Amino acid sequence: MGKTALEPGEEQGMQLQRRIGLVGLTFIALSGMLGSGWLFAPHLVAQQAGPAALVSWIIGGAVMLLLALTFAEVTAMLPVAGGLARVPYFSHGPLAGVAMGWTAWVGYATTAPIEVLAMMRYIDSYLPFVHEPGSQSLTPAGQAFVIALLAVMVLINAWGVAFFARINTGITWLKLAVPLVVAGAILTVQFEGANLATPSFSPGGWVGILGGVSTGGVIFAFIGFRHAIDMAGETRNPQRAIPLALIGSVVLCLGIYGLAQLAYLGGVPADQLSRGWAEISFDHDYGPFAAIGIGLGMTWLIAVIFAGAVVAPFGGGLVSTASNARLALALGQGGLFPRAIAALSPRGVPLNGLLFNLAVGAVMVLVMSFEALVTLNGAAIVLSFLAGPVALVALRRQAPEQPRLFRLPMADALSAAAFVGATWTLYWSGWNTTWVLLTALAVGMALFLVMRLRAGGGERLEFRHIAWLPTFMGGLAVLSYLGNFGGGLGVIPFGWDIVAGAVLGLLSFVHAFRARLPADAVASELRGARAVLA
Repeated sequence: MGKTALEPGEEQGMQLQRRIGLVGLTFIALSGMLGSGWLFAPHLVAQQAGPAALVSWIIGGAVMLLLALTFAEVTAMLPVAGGLARVPYFSHGPLAGVAMGWTAWVGYATTAPIEVLAMMRYIDSYLPFVHEPGSQSLTPAGQAFVIALLAVMVLINAWGVAFFARINTGITWLKLAVPLVVAGAILTVQFEGANLATPSFSPGGWVGILGGVSTGGVIFAFIGFRHAIDMAGETRNPQRAIPLALIGSVVLCLGIYGLAQLAYLGGVPADQLSRGWAEISFDHDYGPFAAIGIGLGMTWLIAVIFAGAVVAPFGGGLVSTASNARLALALGQGGLFPRAIAALSPRGVPLNGLLFNLAVGAVMVLVMSFEALVTLNGAAIVLSFLAGPVALVALRRQAPEQPRLFRLPMADALSAAAFVGATWTLYWSGWNTTWVLLTALAVGMALFLVMRLRAGGGERLEFRHIAWLPTFMGGLAVLSYLGNFGGGLGVIPFGWDIVAGAVLGLLSFVHAFRARLPADAVASELRGARAVLA
């Protein structure tokens, strides 16, 4: 496989700085999860699932926790920058690293624009020039303003990882407080328990519950834990900090989102439920929680929600900007992006990656709708999460002697369950998302091959180590097209499609395990990496 390039700064006398501690890393993951999601997800999930939205959060949180557990072991063992691209490189070779890293990067590239656009929807009453009259479409001045905010996020990150971590920690304290205050106020002043049975607990059935997981905002809310994976290369004491940050942040956010969902369900006025949960509509500029607060006479809640509506998305975008730069760095190492993108600045940050991602984000703001960005975001990142369970079981056999302070119990079973959970989540996103994901993956692999040809080739590529991915995607495409979610034809009866998804996930998981690299090749890579990882 050749020499690994974990830290490009080695060639330039610079390295990424391990300046982030346990609290800082936990707050990075929390900030990624507590973005704009809490503002709208409880409303969107309830529209699909009714009161059973609480079940949607439990299912989505369980899937994300399983995936986080797999990454807790492999990322702590290999604390490298851009982990979603680098970890599969070790277990399955460069093609796997490029494929997983590319899909993660595509999803990450949409995150900061999504967060800033969400923030614009809350502050446009103060900045009327941002949107066209009576529309959520940005004016040219609004587009320029959004791009300027993205540039501010780049500037904060460019100042250094320690400065970024301090800023993010301060923002995250406020992001933690606001949803707790809002939910606590609504639950204390008025909680209508009867709403949980109106017209029934689960008016949308299992289709509504599972659809709410993928398209209602549950997955979008949770996938922010990934930032702790990609910032692992700058973490102090990573074998301790990474598992605690990943697991603790997911569990804490599940509690916060569950509380916010319960407050929303119990706070909706009875007259809004006359036509059912799917028809609920709030026209308040600050969203559903603000409308509920006004209806309950808590006008002071508007100021709290406004603070959260501005700070939470900005913090989420700030963390995503940092994380995606590390992914760009890893993809520059892997040959998908020009090598210059993997260079570090004198402050020890991937400045070229930050600037490159800023340009991409600006283009997305100009040409893509908010809905298209959200659709691509969740599915692309969940696909990249398949690297965690696959790499865990592979590296247990490939590198059994590699030090592991955290060892996941029942690793094979839990990894298989995480893979199946991710498969279901992708399927629940629907055919309308799957075909976009297939297209994005094909574009990434084509780009990699073009870059490889321009560079004059390189190490021999072993396609058999990545053969499981096109097989999996082909099966997912068929299942999504014939299934019951998001544009599917509904040919496969509901229930049997869930069984088919489980079978697809298990077979693909076994295929990926068997396609792992030989142990001697992995051992050679790890020997070259140990000096950097120390």
